[in-house]
Amino acid sequence: MMRSLFSGVAGLRTHQTKMDVIGNNIANVNTVGYKGSSVTFRDLVYQTTANASGPNDNTGRAGINAKQIGLGVSTASIYSNPANSGSAETTGNPFDIRINGESFFVVSDGNTQFYTRSGAFTVDANGTLCMSSNGYTVQGYDVIDNNGEQQINTSALVPLKIMSPANKTSDPNATSAGYITGILDANSDALKPGNTGQIVDMKIYDNEGYRYTVKYKILAKLDANQNPVKGEYKLAVADILDSNGQTIFRDQDTANSESDTTYANEKIKFFSRMLDNAEKPNDRGTSLTVITDTKDAGYPGTAYIDVKFSTVDGTFTSTTAAGTESKTGFKLNLNTLIGKITDPNATGDPADKIKSIPTDAFTKDIEVDTSTLKNIDNKGTSTINGGAGGVDTTKGSGWSVGTLSSVSIGADGRITGSYTNGQTKLLGQIASAIFSNASGLEKTGDNLYVATMNSGEPVIGDVTANGGSYASGELEMSNVDLSQEFTSMITTQRGFQANSRIITVSDTMLEELINLKR
Repeated sequence: MMRSLFSGVAGLRTHQTKMDVIGNNIANVNTVGYKGSSVTFRDLVYQTTANASGPNDNTGRAGINAKQIGLGVSTASIYSNPANSGSAETTGNPFDIRINGESFFVVSDGNTQFYTRSGAFTVDANGTLCMSSNGYTVQGYDVIDNNGEQQINTSALVPLKIMSPANKTSDPNATSAGYITGILDANSDALKPGNTGQIVDMKIYDNEGYRYTVKYKILAKLDANQNPVKGEYKLAVADILDSNGQTIFRDQDTANSESDTTYANEKIKFFSRMLDNAEKPNDRGTSLTVITDTKDAGYPGTAYIDVKFSTVDGTFTSTTAAGTESKTGFKLNLNTLIGKITDPNATGDPADKIKSIPTDAFTKDIEVDTSTLKNIDNKGTSTINGGAGGVDTTKGSGWSVGTLSSVSIGADGRITGSYTNGQTKLLGQIASAIFSNASGLEKTGDNLYVATMNSGEPVIGDVTANGGSYASGELEMSNVDLSQEFTSMITTQRGFQANSRIITVSDTMLEELINLKR
């Protein structure tokens, strides 16, 4: 009878444990990334009052089972599967991240590595991605530059400082490619003798992100009688303006005191250095001839490239001493010009008429593509225009300095920053961990887990390697099923009540036993 009392007590205790687990599940029904637990029971050891005996063939007696009395119940396991996903909640916050699959985020308090399914992250004052609840830093991979190409450095886990001072801006880049395209109509008014010529503007950037406008001038080539030569023209850089529309070739006060003719003649030497063709003989446009020391009979004091269009297909060509070659463009070398401007206060030299510009402002040749420029009839209207980059792409167009405007996180955990100058930059990649037995992880609170001997060592890497992915702007909710929890609560309550009745009835029976002496 005393055994039944203790069995009832054991039953109360185990059902109370199960109720504790159910209560914790329900309490965390809205906890981000929480994983519900379940309880299983096992019976306790048995007291054997009679051992089993086997059948006896000699006596013909059958076997007898053992006589055992159980001593109650205990908790067999409290099971949880952290890799079992909960439903998704859309937040719109790019730093809220949900994991699809069985992986975990890797976070650290600076000493210990933890694992979590809760992707409610934020960025601290140092620009480090961290858990919003406790400040533990999110671990991942930083970015290295490999010959100008951004690559993820998977050699070590580091805190992801995605909004560090270095990542808040995008460095400027000088223009390295441009184009002149459209139709150059020989009958347009601008090309008639005595007129200003056809002006083509091209916007470019220097190494520091400052923007300039290169103004090209195209004039019809004249014969000895000052008549236009069919399909042949002269091309030169007429001027370069800064972002305020001011020429960079002269000091305004000095220029205003001189006649335009004097100024124009003095700066011609510098124009000739821009259209450079002598450094790399195999480069595109290197056979173009630049007249540097002679003054063309038709346009005194001006250095031009000779331009000729094929009468067959209108292809842009250049005239050289060796004859005529078909070309697709020419090279603009501003650094050759700027490098000569070393003393803006010099006297007796055109340099004192030129604004001072850093000698390292232009270090890239600008390859100007003219492959689509046509010299055909367009009813007297030229549609010629220029721009930075290629004819069909923005590659090489250059850009100014940019500030970080937004951050996006891809399905593979790669974090990309978008900048106000139109550029994007890889900022890092969020790592993930997967375990051979996720149920063996130990909960430490704050939605965190640590590895144990039964969970196995984490395999850390790209989340997509295990068939998983990240979803930015979403959170994983608790996987607690309230209908299941309420059902378990009912059965647990009934079990508790039944075990309490064992104690009550056993006590009554003991009372009757004691009353026998009366």
